[in-house]
Amino acid sequence: MIVRVITGIVGIALAAFVIQTGGWVFSAFALVLSLVGWYEFTSAFSQNGTGTTFFTGILGLVLLWGCAWLGNAEEFMAVSIFILLIVLLESVLLHGRVPFDGACISIAGIFYVGFPFAHLLMLRFLREGEMIGTPLGNFEYGCAMIWIMFIGTWASDTFAYFTGSLLGSHKLCSSISPNKTVEGFLGSIVGTTAAVAALGHMFFGLPLVNMAVLGLCISILATLGDLVESVMKRHTGIKDSGSLIPGHGGVLDRFDSVLFTAPLVYYFVVISYLLGNGKLFQ
Repeated sequence: MIVRVITGIVGIALAAFVIQTGGWVFSAFALVLSLVGWYEFTSAFSQNGTGTTFFTGILGLVLLWGCAWLGNAEEFMAVSIFILLIVLLESVLLHGRVPFDGACISIAGIFYVGFPFAHLLMLRFLREGEMIGTPLGNFEYGCAMIWIMFIGTWASDTFAYFTGSLLGSHKLCSSISPNKTVEGFLGSIVGTTAAVAALGHMFFGLPLVNMAVLGLCISILATLGDLVESVMKRHTGIKDSGSLIPGHGGVLDRFDSVLFTAPLVYYFVVISYLLGNGKLFQ
């Protein structure tokens, strides 16, 4: 527990530095995390003998990261089609080493890891140059959204854990994650909705209702993201995706919920902007 707490404190401090710095530092961290996540994904499936396209996956992740850096939807589509076709072709050209099911799992893994981290990058650089005034000074708009996303995701995990530990008696999804309870999930919904609403409205000055709705959505998607990784771990027979983070497991263990909440927050902001006729959250 002590190791877990110390690692958590160091991790939060590092995350704060990276998020606030932005630029190439944030971009580099996003790329490294996605590559480590891909390594963990392929290592997990190698446990049950599934051959994956490891090096093609690296190429795909780098290309998706580059598309996010440039922010061009057409390039995203082109790269996605390229990844899909080249991996399927590997099942033909390297049939003895990459079976068809391995190619399909590789495609799923590249998109499962690559798209969310690409959206994390796009969220951080969303509406560059636009600032939000706070009690601690001005925040870049994308920086504020990243904080809302991360704190909302952490709040979801925290409220679910403590509510479930204190009140949990009804299993939420025992065949996938036996420790999750209905009470913990409801605690996550209430706590995350309140936390995101308070942070977004009181600190960043964003509309209360929008922030409450976003908090509700984050709590649901964070839980689903956690369950998706649990399904993967049960399928491959592993306990943790890795051991990179002492006391916390691997990158996928720590970012399983973020893989779902990062795209959610990005599109929530984009759609809110469109519905507001060009005015953010109006």
